[in-house]
Amino acid sequence: MKLETEDYKLTEIEKDRYKIEVYSFQFKKEHAAKINKCYFSGPQQSWVMPRTKECLKQFLALFPKKEKTPKQKAVQDLIDQLTVKRYSESTIVVYKDHILRFFNHFPQIDPSQLTDENVKEYILFLLKEKRISFSYQKQAISAIKFYFEKILRRDTKKYYFEMPKGKEDKLPIVLSKQEVKKILDCTRNLKQRSILSTIYSAGLRLSEVVNLKIADIDSERKLIYVRGGKGKKDRTTILSLELLKLLRKYFKEFKPKLWLFEAKAEVQYSKSGVQRIFYDALKKSKIDKKVSVHSLRHSFATHLLEQGEDLRYIQKLLGHKNFKTTEIYTHITGIGLKNIVSPLDQIEIKTEDK
Repeated sequence: MKLETEDYKLTEIEKDRYKIEVYSFQFKKEHAAKINKCYFSGPQQSWVMPRTKECLKQFLALFPKKEKTPKQKAVQDLIDQLTVKRYSESTIVVYKDHILRFFNHFPQIDPSQLTDENVKEYILFLLKEKRISFSYQKQAISAIKFYFEKILRRDTKKYYFEMPKGKEDKLPIVLSKQEVKKILDCTRNLKQRSILSTIYSAGLRLSEVVNLKIADIDSERKLIYVRGGKGKKDRTTILSLELLKLLRKYFKEFKPKLWLFEAKAEVQYSKSGVQRIFYDALKKSKIDKKVSVHSLRHSFATHLLEQGEDLRYIQKLLGHKNFKTTEIYTHITGIGLKNIVSPLDQIEIKTEDK
């Protein structure tokens, strides 16, 4: 473990001490004297201090607090306001990234002085030069809009924001049941197989599976409780009998304490960790489709619809607020299309050249 900034680096050695490296000034005896039990180590050829809260506080006191730049202050104000309004962690990360890109596009302008003309210029730059997607455009505008309205407290009628109309007419890519099985079979161990199986069998989002706790599995009622899903809403979804068998074996082998899936004792699995599991298994499966972890959720909904399940029930299982969001799966299944005969099938054409 190490702590590093533009001023210093503290590297953990032997679990109870930090090796000190200072970049912004020459660390000398007079500095060491201000930190309890700080000494120069011959073997390390560096100053060393105990790894305690007290010593860390004494060390940090050597560095004068720096005033935040207008850009840093604006970004922090944005993060604070998003946090107060209880936006999700992932949304905060996305908004922060977009607002930083917007600020960096105008390095000579104080963020508080940015105008509607700057917004127009930036969005046109993204569209013409970066060729951004429909969804990226909406995210960028939403982040900038939030900053202008909630941080700068400007009237929305006094500056330019043009949201793209409608929605992208893109269909999600789904996996067949055989492809799902192939991916699950290519996982490295029982825990990895259990994680991906839970996502597919219950139609969960990535954030939802890593936030599942042991108490959220109701084996008697065959339900999974999803707490604080998208939009901070709770819901229930189905607990597959096959998944239940798998989870019982997983419990015996890995013995989770708090979270259903733990990287280590009482530490939940990370979203990036689950993504690595999926892409590793996908690569081994040799399935040539541009899919992601979320494709397992799309596949769950599509396969239920193909089995004849009611679209309203599928909407509830997925936690969709808008029924139109769930209707997209009717365009993927091809239900009803199988009975339509192409006009070409009524024309006899030759298959061989004489």
